[in-house]
Amino acid sequence: MRNRSGKATLEDEKTPINPKVALQQIIPYLVKYRLRIFLGLSVLVSAKLATIGVPIVMKYLVDGVSGELSAESLWFFTPLVLVIAYGALRFLNTLFGELRDYIFSTVDAAVNHDLAQKIFTHLHQLSLRFHLSRKTGNVTREIDHGLRGFSTLFSGLLYNIFPTILEFILAASYLAYNYSARFVVILLIALVSYILYTVVVTQHRLKQFRLHNSLVANTQSMAVDSLINYETVKYFNNEEMEAKRYGEADLKVARSMLKNRATLSFLNLGQSLIVAIALTFMLREALLGVERGVMTVGDLVLVNTLLLQLVIPLNFLGTIYRMLREAFTDVERMFILLGSDAEVKDKPDAAPLAIKHAGIRFDNVAFAYDAARPILKGVDIELPAGTTTAIVGHSGSGKSTLARLLYRFYDVSSGQILIDEQPITSVTQKSLRQAIGIVPQDTVLFNDTLYYNIAYGRPNATEAEVHAAAASAQLDRFINSLPEGYQTQVGERGLKLSGGEKQRVAIARAILKQPRIMIFDEATSALDSRTEQSIQQALEQVAAEHTTLIIAHRLSTIAHADQIVVLEEGEVVEVGKHQQLLAKKGTYATLWEIQQHHEDDALQENLPVSSENE
Repeated sequence: MRNRSGKATLEDEKTPINPKVALQQIIPYLVKYRLRIFLGLSVLVSAKLATIGVPIVMKYLVDGVSGELSAESLWFFTPLVLVIAYGALRFLNTLFGELRDYIFSTVDAAVNHDLAQKIFTHLHQLSLRFHLSRKTGNVTREIDHGLRGFSTLFSGLLYNIFPTILEFILAASYLAYNYSARFVVILLIALVSYILYTVVVTQHRLKQFRLHNSLVANTQSMAVDSLINYETVKYFNNEEMEAKRYGEADLKVARSMLKNRATLSFLNLGQSLIVAIALTFMLREALLGVERGVMTVGDLVLVNTLLLQLVIPLNFLGTIYRMLREAFTDVERMFILLGSDAEVKDKPDAAPLAIKHAGIRFDNVAFAYDAARPILKGVDIELPAGTTTAIVGHSGSGKSTLARLLYRFYDVSSGQILIDEQPITSVTQKSLRQAIGIVPQDTVLFNDTLYYNIAYGRPNATEAEVHAAAASAQLDRFINSLPEGYQTQVGERGLKLSGGEKQRVAIARAILKQPRIMIFDEATSALDSRTEQSIQQALEQVAAEHTTLIIAHRLSTIAHADQIVVLEEGEVVEVGKHQQLLAKKGTYATLWEIQQHHEDDALQENLPVSSENE
C-alpha cells in the first residue's frame, strides 16, 4: 500500500498463485501450435548437440597438437578436419539457436494474439457492474502483465530451463560413458547446490525487489500528482514543501536500490563460490586421471569447458526464477479476469427482437445495485409507441437506472420490461441494443475524427448518410467552419469540443444508428441555457419520429412530453401531462416551483445594475 507520505508496505506484493493452475490454462494454447513447438524443440536439441560437440572437438584438437592421439585417430582427426569441425559446430550452434528463437517467436506471437483477442472480446461482454467496480487502468495493466507473463513463461521454460536440463543430461551422459561417474556426482552436487542457493537468496530478494518497485511507483505517482496540481502548489506557495516531500520519497528509493545491489552481490558471490569449488574438484579428478594415464590433456580441457558451458545459463537462474515466479502470478490473474462471468447473458433460445410499433412497458419492475439498498420498487410505466415519456424526480430516485435496465446493462431483480410485449430478457442483447439509440448526459468521444465519432453509430453508413445525420443534429454548419471539416481530431474523450458540440455529435450518431427507440439521459443538464435551447430543438425533432424516453433534471425541457412520470425513492408517485401535474399541486408542481424560483433568481443576478443617472 502507498499513501501521500510516501510510505510503502509489502501489501503491494503480488500473492503467488499455484503454478499448476497457470500451466493448465496455457497447455490448450500450446497444443494448438504443437507442430511448430515440436519443430522448435527438434531444432533446440540439434543446437544443444552442437554445443556439446564443441568441447569434444576441442579435446581432440588439443590431443592432436600434444601428440596424444593414436595413429588410427590421426587418420581421421587431422588438425584441418578438427578446425573445420570446430568452426562448423560453432556456426551450427548459432544457426540452430536463431531458428529455434524464430520458430518459438511465431508460437509466442500467435498465442499472444489469440489471448489478447479473446480477453478484449470478453471484457466487452462483461456487465456494466464489473466495469464500474474496476479501474480501467488496473484491468488493462492486468491484461498487459498477463500477456507479457505468458511470453516470459514460454521463453523462460523453452529457452532457459529445458535447454539447461537437456545440456546437463547430455554432458553427464558423456562424462559417465567416457570417464568416471565421480564427474557426474560432482556435477550433480554443484548443480543442485547452485539451484538451491539461487532459489533461497532470490526468494529473499523478491521481497526487497517488490518493495523497491512499490517505492518507485509511489515516487513517480507523487511527482505526477504534484505537477498536475501545479497551480495549486503555486496558489499556496508550497514549492519547497513539495520538493522536500519528493526528496524524502526519492531517498527511500535510493536506499532501497543500494539494498538491492548488496543482495545481488551476495547472490553472485555465492554462485561463483559454488562454481569455483565444483571446478576445482573436477579439475583435480581430471589431473589424477592424467597422472594415471587414463585421461589426456584434451580430456582436462573438455571437462573444464563442459562445466563452464553449463554455468553460463545458470548465471541467469536468479533472474529467470524471479521472472517466472512473477509470470505465473500475472498469467493466473489474467486467466482469472478471463474467467469472470458475464452478469447479463443471452438465453440459449434467445431470438432477435421483432419490433412492430416499439411500445415499451415496465411491468412491476424492482431493482437494486446492492440488496441492502433497493433502487426501484414495483415500477409500472407504459410508453405507447411513437410517444415521448419523460421521467423526473430527485437525484437517486432511479431515473437513470430505468434507462440502464432498458438497455439491459443490468437485469431486473423482479418484474419485467417488454418491447412490443416481448420480454427483453428473452431476446438477444445485440438486437435489443440495435433498436435503441441513446444520447447520454456525459458524452465521451473516441480520440479520433469527427467523422469517425459520428459514423460510430453505424460504421457501414455511407458518407452522405453521415453528413445527413450531422445536419439533423444541427452540427453541419459547425463542422464546415473547421479547417479540416469532418477530419478534425476531437482529442481524448472529445476534450477539444465544447459541451454543446459533443452533445450534437452524440445526437448525430444516435440518428445515424436509425433506432426505433430513443433515450435522452439528462442530455442537456450540463449545458448553459443558450446551448440547451439549441440542443433541445434538435432533440425534439429526433424524438418526434421515435418512441422516446427522456430522463430530465430541468423540467422546462420536458413540458412538451406526451406524459411525465414522477419517481420518488424508486416508486411512481405521479403520471400525467405537464398542465395536469401542475394542477394536482403534488410532487411535480413542487419541483416545478422550486426550479422556476432558482431560474428567476439566476436571471436577476445576471441583470445589469441600473445607474442613478439613467
